[in-house]
Amino acid sequence: MGFSSALQSRAAHEALIVRQDAELRLMETMKRSIQMKAKCDKEYAISLTAVAQQGLKIDRADEMQGSLISKSWRSYMDELDQQAKQFKLNAEQLEVVCDKLTHLSQDKRKARKAYQEEHAKIAARLNHLTDEVVRKKSEYQKHLEGYKALRTRFEENYIKAPSRSGRKLDDVRDKYQKACRKLHLTHNEYVLSITEAIEVEKDFRNVLLPGLLEHQQSVQESFILLWRNILQEAVQYGDLTADKYKEIQKRIDTLIGSINPTEEYGEFTEKYKTSPTTPLLFQFDETLIQDIPGKLQSSTLTVDNLTVDWLRNRLQELEGAVRDCQEKQLKMIEHVNGGSPVANGSIISNGSNTSNGIQSNKDSLCRQSKDLNALRCQEKQKQKLVDMIKCALNEVGCEELPSGCDDDLTLEQNFIENGYNNEQQISLSTNRPLYEEEWFHGVLPREEVVRLLNNDGDFLVRETIRNEESQIVLSVCWNGHKHFIVQTTSEGNFRFEGPPFASIQELIMHQYHSELPVTVKSGSILRRPVCRERWELSNDDVVLLERIGRGNFGDVYKAKLKSTKLDVAVKTCRMTLPDEQKRKFLQEGRILKQYDHPNIVKLIGICVQKQPIMIVMELVLGGSLLTYLRKNSNGLTTRQQMGMCRDAAAGMRYLESKNCIHRDLAARNCLVDLEHSVKISDFGMSREEEEYIVSDGMKQIPVKWTAPEALNFGKYTSLCDVWSYGILMWEIFSKGDTPYSGMTNSRARERIDTGYRMPTPKSTPEEMYRLMLQCWAADAESRPHFDEIYNVVDALILRLDNSH
Repeated sequence: MGFSSALQSRAAHEALIVRQDAELRLMETMKRSIQMKAKCDKEYAISLTAVAQQGLKIDRADEMQGSLISKSWRSYMDELDQQAKQFKLNAEQLEVVCDKLTHLSQDKRKARKAYQEEHAKIAARLNHLTDEVVRKKSEYQKHLEGYKALRTRFEENYIKAPSRSGRKLDDVRDKYQKACRKLHLTHNEYVLSITEAIEVEKDFRNVLLPGLLEHQQSVQESFILLWRNILQEAVQYGDLTADKYKEIQKRIDTLIGSINPTEEYGEFTEKYKTSPTTPLLFQFDETLIQDIPGKLQSSTLTVDNLTVDWLRNRLQELEGAVRDCQEKQLKMIEHVNGGSPVANGSIISNGSNTSNGIQSNKDSLCRQSKDLNALRCQEKQKQKLVDMIKCALNEVGCEELPSGCDDDLTLEQNFIENGYNNEQQISLSTNRPLYEEEWFHGVLPREEVVRLLNNDGDFLVRETIRNEESQIVLSVCWNGHKHFIVQTTSEGNFRFEGPPFASIQELIMHQYHSELPVTVKSGSILRRPVCRERWELSNDDVVLLERIGRGNFGDVYKAKLKSTKLDVAVKTCRMTLPDEQKRKFLQEGRILKQYDHPNIVKLIGICVQKQPIMIVMELVLGGSLLTYLRKNSNGLTTRQQMGMCRDAAAGMRYLESKNCIHRDLAARNCLVDLEHSVKISDFGMSREEEEYIVSDGMKQIPVKWTAPEALNFGKYTSLCDVWSYGILMWEIFSKGDTPYSGMTNSRARERIDTGYRMPTPKSTPEEMYRLMLQCWAADAESRPHFDEIYNVVDALILRLDNSH
C-alpha cells in the first residue's frame, strides 16, 4: 500500500507532517540517550582503569613470586585495563554515531520542508484556478447585468423612435452592441477557465499529488534505511561478551534486524488511509444565460464575428505554450539520457555529499520523473484548451460565421414577428416553390442529413435556424460532409462563390450541370441529388385538429392527412428546442419507420419541411393504456387483462427479435384500441442494439419501472425490458394503480435491492403473478425472454377459454 493512492486527502497530508515531526523528536531522544551512554561508558572506562591500577599495587610483590594466585590476579587486572580501553574506544565511536544521527536529523528536516513547499505549490495552483473560476463568474454576472440593462434601453428607444433611426437610437445601439461583445468575451473566458480548472484538478488528483507522495515515500524509506544502520552501529559499540549480555544483545539484534523500511509505514498508512480525493466539480452556471436569447450555450465556446479573432489569438498563445512545454520535456529527457543531474529542486545540491549519503540514483530519478510529470500535465491542460478552441472553430466548417449578437442584428425581425411592425415581409418567388423540390429536405437536422449523404457528390438542400434567422444550406458529401450557406446579394439574388441567380433552384441547377466546385477551397462538386425519403411528408399535407396530449418534446394532436383523409396522431417538436433535442425527437421516427407489427404503433411519416417538426403515426382511438385502465376499471374482465398482457408480449417479442431495447415500457407508453388490443408506443428512449450502456447520466429515468442492473450500472439489455414488462403486468391487473405506492424512488430502489417485490394485485391469476415474479428476478439471466413470456400467456388464455 503506497502513499500515492492512500494519502491524498488533506487530513492524511497533515498526519504525514505530524508523523515526520514525531520522527524528528524521536531522533533527538535517541541522540541524547546515546550521548548519555557514551558519557557513562567513558566514566566506566576511567573507573575500570583505576580499579586495575589499584589492583596492581601489591606490597612486597616479590614475596608472592611464583604464586599462581598472584599471577592470575595480575592477568585479571591487565584484562580489566584492556576492557577499560575497549569501553573508551566504544564510547568514542558512539559519539561518531551521534554525529551521524545529527546529520540525518538535519537532512530529514530539509526533506520535510521540501515536501511541504512542493505540496503547497501544486495545491496553490488548484486554489488559484478555483478562485479564478469564481472571479470569472462574478465578471460574467456584472457584464450580464449591464447587457440586460442596455438591451432594455435599446428596445424602449427602438419602439419609441418613429423612423427606427436617429442619433439617440444609434448611440443606444452602439452601447448595447459593445455590452454584447463584452458579455460574449467574458462568456468564453469563463468557459476556458472552467475547462482549465477541470484539467488542473484532474492532474492534481491523478498525476501531481500521487507523484509527489510517491517521491516522498521513497525519501522517507531512504531515511528509515539510514536510521536503521545508525542504530545497528550504536548497538554494535555497546556489545558485551558476558553470557547475560550476549542474551540481551541477541534479543536487541533480533529486534533491530527486524526493521524493514518498506514495512515501516504500513500501520501508519492503514490508520490514516482515506479514499482518493473527491474531484472538485466545475460546472458552468446555467442561470447566467437563462434570460439571453441566441446561441450562448453552457460550457460551449461561442464562435461569431465578435469572438473569432479573440479565439484565434488565444489559440496561438496556447499552441505556443504547448510547444514550450514540449521543448522543456525534450531537454529534460536529454539531460537524463546524458547522465546530467537535475539539481533544481533536488534535496541535495549537485556535488555535495553528506556523511549519510542521502542522495542516491533512486531519489534523483524520482525527482526527475516528478518534474517531467508536472510538465506533461501542463502540456495536457493547455492542449485541452487548444482542442476545445479548434473544435469550436472547425465546427463552423464551410458555413459563414454566425452573427455575434444573436438578437442584435435580427432585433428588427423579432419586432416584426412580435407585432411591432405590421408591414408584410416580401420574399422572392419562382414558378415552383422551393419546398416542392424533391431534393429540398426542409429543417431536417444535420445529423439526419449526414446519414443520407454517403458517396462523394451526394447533395441536398435544407433549412437551418442560425441566430434566430432562417438560412438555406447546401449539404454535400465530399471528403467528409460540408455545409454551405446560400449567400443573398444586395439585389436579392443567390450565390456561392460564382455568379448570382434569381432563385435557389437556378443556383443549385447551375452548380449541378456546370460541375464547378461550390467553393475553390472545398473542391466540392454536385453529382447526385438525394431526394426526400418516402416517409418525409409535407407539413402542408397535415391538418392539426385538436390537442389530445403532451409529450416530452411538444404537444400531441389528432390530425387529418389531406391526401388520404386519414385520421392520424401527430407528435410535434417545440421550435425553441435545441438541435440536440430535435435529433432525439426524430430518433423515435427513425426507429418506428422500419417496424411493422399489429402490436407496435405504426409510423406514417415525419414532416421536416418547415417548423414545427412532426412525427405522424396511426391514431389509436382508445388512447393511453394507463388512462383506459383507470376509466374502465369496473368493466375489465380477467380475460381482457390477460389479452392485454399477451398483446404487449407480442409487440415486445417483435422488438426483441429486432435487437431493439425500449427502455421505457409502461402502461402510460402503450396505446389501446377500441377492441382492447394493446400497441407499444413512445420510442423516445429506445436503442437499436443488443446492449446499451448509459453514458449521459440517469436523468429522466423511470426508476420504478427500471431493472436494478440498469439503475445501478447503466447497463440496458432486452432483459431490462422484461423487468419493465413485469411492472406493466402489475399495472394491468391493478387496473392502473401506481407501482410501489407511497414509496419515493430512492426508497423503492432500496427495498428492491434487499429483495422486496410488490404483492399480487387483487383477483390476479396465480400463474400470472408467478410470471411477474420471474420477470423481477434479481439476476437478469434468470428472467424469461419475451418469446417464452408470450407462449406462457397465450397458453394460459387458451386454457381459460377452454374452461368456459
